[in-house]
Amino acid sequence: MAISGNFSFRFMALVFLLVVMKPGYCLAEKDTVSSSGSINKKRLTGVLTGGTLVYAAGMTALYGSWYRNYEQSPFHFFDDSREWLQVDKTGHLTTSYYVGYLGYQSFRYTGMDEKRSALLGGLTSWLSMATIEVFDGFSEQWGASVTDLCANTLGSALFTSQQIVWHEQRILVKWSYHPTKFPDYRPDLLGDNFAGKMLKDYNGHTYWLSVNLKSFLDKNSGFPAWLNFAFGYGAEGMTGAAVNSSVYNGKAIPHFERQRQYYFGPDIDLTRIRTRSKVLNALCKSVGFIRLPLPAVEFSKSGICFHPLYF
Repeated sequence: MAISGNFSFRFMALVFLLVVMKPGYCLAEKDTVSSSGSINKKRLTGVLTGGTLVYAAGMTALYGSWYRNYEQSPFHFFDDSREWLQVDKTGHLTTSYYVGYLGYQSFRYTGMDEKRSALLGGLTSWLSMATIEVFDGFSEQWGASVTDLCANTLGSALFTSQQIVWHEQRILVKWSYHPTKFPDYRPDLLGDNFAGKMLKDYNGHTYWLSVNLKSFLDKNSGFPAWLNFAFGYGAEGMTGAAVNSSVYNGKAIPHFERQRQYYFGPDIDLTRIRTRSKVLNALCKSVGFIRLPLPAVEFSKSGICFHPLYF
């Protein structure tokens, strides 16, 4: 996806996760499957109607606020596979994973069986993400991205396959962010305030695969159900998408080495924590996509580094 278009996408995706998913998870705390095992038609109508309205409103707002301001062209593709050391691709995977998660929860709320809910959730995710690629494809300045489509497919498939095979998510996709110095050199590209930096500065993004060991062990195992081990990926030294900028507003930008970073550390699976409070349970599920500040070991060209707390 294009640089600027990517920002619009990331903004929409994060708002979607932080705001829309909360009521979706609260619904999951209720009777998600009717006692008779049949689909509740009123709930299904509500889910389909509400989902369609949210989709239409979101895409209309996205197109009107961004794509309408740029020249259009015949549909075409654009190769952005070398940009941002592929951190943006892991972002696409993460977003599609959670949109699929939300779709699944919504369909389960109607009383639909697990397999069909998982398949429809994954399909809903893929189609929603593909719409943005269509917008990019008709934009003269950018173009649809094959690697974005692949990342979207992997994210949807990761959720759907686990739900069908294991009936639970044993491997979660998570995200974390920490401020970096790089937006100071390219505020137009990497953000000029905290919210903008959090969304646009890929130097501070880390994406995790968080594995729940308890789910792979014997049910009688005393291993804590909430304790996961996470493998993270990120990168830094980026002041440009494919190559670094040397000058901005007439000022020279220092040379930074672009490098990938890999992480390993413990994680807390908030989705497996149960309390007596329905509100607290829903809150844990709502923020379950965030990897909390915990110790981590970093591996990169610079060597091995231990972080007492990494976010």
